[in-house]
Amino acid sequence: MPEFLDLHGRTSKALRALTEAEMRRHGLHYGQDLVLAVLWEQDGRTPGEVAGALHVTTPTIVKMATRMAAAGLLTRRRDDRDNRLVRLYLTAAGNALKEPVLAARQSLEDSVTAGLTGPDRERLLDMLATVYQAA
Repeated sequence: MPEFLDLHGRTSKALRALTEAEMRRHGLHYGQDLVLAVLWEQDGRTPGEVAGALHVTTPTIVKMATRMAAAGLLTRRRDDRDNRLVRLYLTAAGNALKEPVLAARQSLEDSVTAGLTGPDRERLLDMLATVYQAA
């Protein structure tokens, strides 16, 4: 098996498991922290806009939004100017998660990169960005 693909796959699975466990502590399912982050940046986006920002399909976001609305993290409202559009808005509970979730993500990132020097960490980020663009 190609070395890079094998190591990347194992690393991705390990990071996903760590992230899932950390987000569960905040009552979130995997990926919901990313939806929240997009809405923290700009509340009231459509599911399609959120999907575009996260590079996933709109049905994925619609399903997540349904679950998140049931959990009281966001609401859906029709667009004021175009009744065909639905927009996603954070609730107080969704907004209240901003600081703890961002802190948890930063702590996790710090933990898994603790063995790297500052320049090594920057190089890693640059190289991952290059691989992402190529993929």
